[in-house]
Amino acid sequence: MDKTRTVLQINNQSQLFIGGRWQTLDDEQRKWLYEYSSGLHYVVPKMIVLATEGVDLAIDTIEHVYLGLVGSDHESYERLNTAMKRVQNRVKDKFRHASNHYFIGPGSLESVDDFVDSEIEAQLEEAISTSVGGILSAISGINTNSGEVNQEKVAEITRQLNNVGEQLDVGDKATTLRKKAEWFCEKLKRLDIAEEKLRESVPAFEAYNIITVQKRKPD
Repeated sequence: MDKTRTVLQINNQSQLFIGGRWQTLDDEQRKWLYEYSSGLHYVVPKMIVLATEGVDLAIDTIEHVYLGLVGSDHESYERLNTAMKRVQNRVKDKFRHASNHYFIGPGSLESVDDFVDSEIEAQLEEAISTSVGGILSAISGINTNSGEVNQEKVAEITRQLNNVGEQLDVGDKATTLRKKAEWFCEKLKRLDIAEEKLRESVPAFEAYNIITVQKRKPD
């Protein structure tokens, strides 16, 4: 869409309208259009779930570590919690669905960097800054300037880190998310091929490069 005007529309996975004009397609073009449209309908909902699951896992992990080291009574915990909720809400605003309709906020499907817009990035920086500040406050008993180290404080922090490590188990969730992301990337590659076929053969479609798959650089 361009503001409130639909510039590209696919009906019933078989009819293509660009700028409000119906495009006449041959059999091969209809085949590519069907693969493209059905693929988007299949992938976009799963992409939205993947984005929200990834953010939720990251936030849960940060909060778990923070609580283990600093505790919920520390003055910065509420700021961290508020910052994290803002990140969650911003992601949900960008990747949302209503009924059977799924929406992605402004941007392309070019790369993950496009999904994490400047507002989300700023909120993540605020949350991380808050958490680091609280952790540094928790180890304030270590006076590095004077060269003196409070051994009891070091032992306490070490014990807390060990406890957090024992309780924190994100391995399975992280592996599942990674596999989902790999699956998603492969699907996007297939959709990119279908889109390029349409751009090459339908003149009015040429201007719409919605999906761009970056080739991996050789190691």
